[in-house]
Amino acid sequence: MAPALFIAILGGILPALVWLAFWLLEDRCKPEPKKYIFFCFVAGMLAVIPALIIERAMVPYLSGTNLLLGWAATEEIVKFAAACIAALCWAMYDEPLDAVIYTVTAALGFSALENALFLLTPIQQGDLLRSIITGDLRFIGATLLHTLASATVGVALALAYFKPARVRKMAAIIGLILAIVLHTLFNFFILGSGSDSTFWVFLIIWAGIIGVLFTLERVKRPADFC
Repeated sequence: MAPALFIAILGGILPALVWLAFWLLEDRCKPEPKKYIFFCFVAGMLAVIPALIIERAMVPYLSGTNLLLGWAATEEIVKFAAACIAALCWAMYDEPLDAVIYTVTAALGFSALENALFLLTPIQQGDLLRSIITGDLRFIGATLLHTLASATVGVALALAYFKPARVRKMAAIIGLILAIVLHTLFNFFILGSGSDSTFWVFLIIWAGIIGVLFTLERVKRPADFC
């Protein structure tokens, strides 16, 4: 059990750290303190626990698209809550880009533990090939989905950073709604429609990530917000 658990955790965390390193490169001018990045990543991992409890509680009462929507809403809300508790509600959140960095970091922490749990069963069963395939698919798909959804919330907050508090709150709500819609569509097409649509779903997610990166170039120019 112990070796399998270690391998699963390693297989879940390492890909998330690769993506985290990529996103941190977007904040090279004024990088966030490493300890707060760590806190945010761990908070995202811990957020998996309430998410699983809530999602399992939904199963007897919801089904089909409603269940997929419930799961998506749960995960996006707990990821955002983790980012708020670990960073966004504190003084270290002092520039627009921080919103994206902290929401994405929490999302990658969430994805790391979620990936590890998905890998644990095939590793315990000695199915190495299945573990590799599962890890690759989640590295490409689910991790990117979590990143894109949370980055959407972060971008919404970043664009409203210099606005009044009521506008920032509305931006957070709109960002969360968009993230939940994206997540629900991903769940629907991957879990509900089978493998035929997988390529197109991944293509759309990659396009979304590219769109976020282009938007970050605007976020990095504070003058545009004044």
